[in-house]
Amino acid sequence: MPRHDHGGQMFRGKFFQSKFVAVAMCVRIAGLLLPLVPFAVSASDVATGTQGASASRISGTIDPHAIPRLEESLLLPTNTIRIATFNVSLVGRKAGDLRSRLATGSDRQAQAVSEIIQRANPDILLINELDFDGNAEILSLLKSRYLEVPQNSCGLSATSVRAIHFPYSFIAPVNTGEPSNHDLDHDGQVGQTVDTEPYARDAWGYGKYPGQYGMAVLSKFPIRTDQTRTFRKFRWRDMPGALTPVTLENGVTTRWYNEEIMQSMPLSSKSHWDVVIDVRGKMLHLLASHPTPPVFDGPEDRNGCRNHDEIRFWSDYLTLGTSSYIRDDEGQMGGLEAEALFVVCGDQNSDPHDGNDARHSIRQLLFNPSITSSFTPRSLGGREQALLQSGSNQSHSGDPSADTGDWLDKNDGPGNLRLDYALCSQRLRVVKSAVFWPDKDDPHFPLVGTGHPVVSSDHRLVWIDVIDPNIANHSQKPN
Repeated sequence: MPRHDHGGQMFRGKFFQSKFVAVAMCVRIAGLLLPLVPFAVSASDVATGTQGASASRISGTIDPHAIPRLEESLLLPTNTIRIATFNVSLVGRKAGDLRSRLATGSDRQAQAVSEIIQRANPDILLINELDFDGNAEILSLLKSRYLEVPQNSCGLSATSVRAIHFPYSFIAPVNTGEPSNHDLDHDGQVGQTVDTEPYARDAWGYGKYPGQYGMAVLSKFPIRTDQTRTFRKFRWRDMPGALTPVTLENGVTTRWYNEEIMQSMPLSSKSHWDVVIDVRGKMLHLLASHPTPPVFDGPEDRNGCRNHDEIRFWSDYLTLGTSSYIRDDEGQMGGLEAEALFVVCGDQNSDPHDGNDARHSIRQLLFNPSITSSFTPRSLGGREQALLQSGSNQSHSGDPSADTGDWLDKNDGPGNLRLDYALCSQRLRVVKSAVFWPDKDDPHFPLVGTGHPVVSSDHRLVWIDVIDPNIANHSQKPN
């Protein structure tokens, strides 16, 4: 997720209390107050003890021996397709910076990120936080000078890692860094100077220059661009019952964004893509996004409201009867067909149990009946680092082996969280899933390190292995 505004820390604890107050400060466009709706705990969470007290979370009611070591997880089962998502945190400090870094062919962070991708060897990969440029030069440099060159910083045998080639890719514009020409953060000025903080805070999506924190899809299978849909321009106000941030002063409620702003404001802080991938004749929909983090705001909870609705967008898109309002950037209406095969991928900036997202908005997807929730990608490294780092992790209730990101654990830091997801349709059969987070005794550990300083990314690559849809029995739900 973008580490902006507050010293590079995500989900800072000092926002925690205000977020629970702010839940009552978000109203629906229709004028109805949004209550903090309690969510049921899934049976799998109860069985694995993920709702237990902090002590059981850290000590682990899940038997660590039940979690495969990374080397075993990396083995690709026969007749499967590996689908991964990875927030690589490859962004520049200013416009053009990342392009210059990658052009050297020796950027250490890009090398570490690329080695993780090479060792995971996904067939389909969503990348979050890779700067977008109109001529795709940045993506081309990442592929030609890093991914397609064997990386071996771990010092393992030369045959243990190979270059990875993705013949097909998809990129498109994002809203980050696109000027709104409005004072969105209410600081009394409209940021108009690129590469500055005021500009970033007043952009349609936080970014110091157009294209910062972009996305890309890489695939070993053909991408059907003629069937792919994008929703970057979809207006927030056009979502029925959308949340809108408000302020409350002297008993008077005022909407944070005025009518003029809402006439133009997009829902997506980056974009939402339905990328259609042709897997030997079967069409697979990769639903890609990167919602804004639900922090870095105030009691009005403008980012929390937006995060909730960005996640809700995909839940509505998958649900018959609720998707008719959706319009893509070409004007086509409606959501996904009921029989379509799909995987929702990306850094959703929402943990189902912990962090400062008071609504735990990701539950909209985790509990969507179209999505199988019979699996949770896990790692030994996530559990180990929660133990070693302690701090904020001690107060968490979620299973640390499911964490996908490593953030500061002291001084009101958020601790480690599960923010990155690959969630597939009930009609796809998942046979394996994992998080690329090795423990300290694993030879791959130098690719992630202790989290601070960041070696590759503050996020971990997450993947699922699904049965090839050409041979799977789609009438059978996942085990």
